[in-house]
Amino acid sequence: MQQRMGELNAARSAYDRQVAEEKKKIAEANARLNQIRTDFDAGRPEALEWFASKVLERSIFPTGFPKLFQVAYRPENRDLVVEVELPPQGVVPEVRAYKYVKSRDAIDPVPRPQTEVKLQYTRLLACVALRTLHEIFTSTPRELVEAIVFNGRLNTIDQATGKKVRPHLLSVEAERTEFEDLVLADVNPAACLKRLNALVSPNPYDLEAIEPFITFDLKRFRFSEDMEVVSGLDSRRNLLKLSPTEFEHLVRELFVAMGAEAWTTIPSKDGGVDAVATSDNLFFGGVCLIQAKRWSGLVGLDAVHALTGVMADHNATTGVLVTTSWFGRASEQFAQRNRVTLINGAELKHLIKKHLNIDVIPGTTPPRQAKASDNRQSGRPGPAI
Repeated sequence: MQQRMGELNAARSAYDRQVAEEKKKIAEANARLNQIRTDFDAGRPEALEWFASKVLERSIFPTGFPKLFQVAYRPENRDLVVEVELPPQGVVPEVRAYKYVKSRDAIDPVPRPQTEVKLQYTRLLACVALRTLHEIFTSTPRELVEAIVFNGRLNTIDQATGKKVRPHLLSVEAERTEFEDLVLADVNPAACLKRLNALVSPNPYDLEAIEPFITFDLKRFRFSEDMEVVSGLDSRRNLLKLSPTEFEHLVRELFVAMGAEAWTTIPSKDGGVDAVATSDNLFFGGVCLIQAKRWSGLVGLDAVHALTGVMADHNATTGVLVTTSWFGRASEQFAQRNRVTLINGAELKHLIKKHLNIDVIPGTTPPRQAKASDNRQSGRPGPAI
């Protein structure tokens, strides 16, 4: 009897310890969720990215559809950038129906015409994009997410080379106000994307790639919250403390290191353009005009307008606008349509480190809660993609 009581007490103690451990885990999990909720309400990127990732993880797609994605939130623009792995061409059946042949007592497949296969695949990609936009818009508050940039790319094999390729086939930047006005149940998906000014591959089934609105490098381009605090406390060069001439010289060195074959400084009175470069690689592809802005605030749409005007005047192929600060959505959209590459402060920091091996500080941080009027005036990784 005494032995059985001892075993019972030991079992009760083990049970109590297990219950205590489970309660501790639950309390820690609840504390994490409460912190995420607080961060979410405050518009912190990590919390918005975590939440959007959970939304996408719970999307239900047919068998054979990949569920790989990346998410990044840009508080200065109040938008989410989502890059999604698109389904392969094989998800569209090449057989339309089956026919019984009485004379042979056999069932023969009825092939789907190749033109129909390609049309169905194009429609499918449009549906994936619209559904993703709908799910995120309906699950996030409008005061935090005003727009979504959707990039769709395909992980496949180039039949001509046998190598793995990941072409972008679709990119769309949708404003919440315009998207919520759509009646999705009745739209033609392809026509709907056209209305949203989406960039869609002319031949997605044949892997004809497009250049997306935003290349998904946002995780490495994020500003740290304490950027302004640490800028005067370490040995890294603060770009805002450079003179205009020093900053232009640094940008010139960067572009030469990136492969510019020629560089000539243009007087600042000539439309505000600081340099011209020619190169057969990078994003030049001919004569490229470069403008460097050592600013601490939003670079508005008027600055991009001015650069395109000078490009037209000089018959330049492309333009690059480099800044220590950041751009709004309107500037990004206009630049995409007018052969202009925008390099913000965080991207500039990364490029200088990569090509010149110099640690610098942009010296400014985009506001966590930017005014919506600023945007009109001017990531969290999911499963490996």
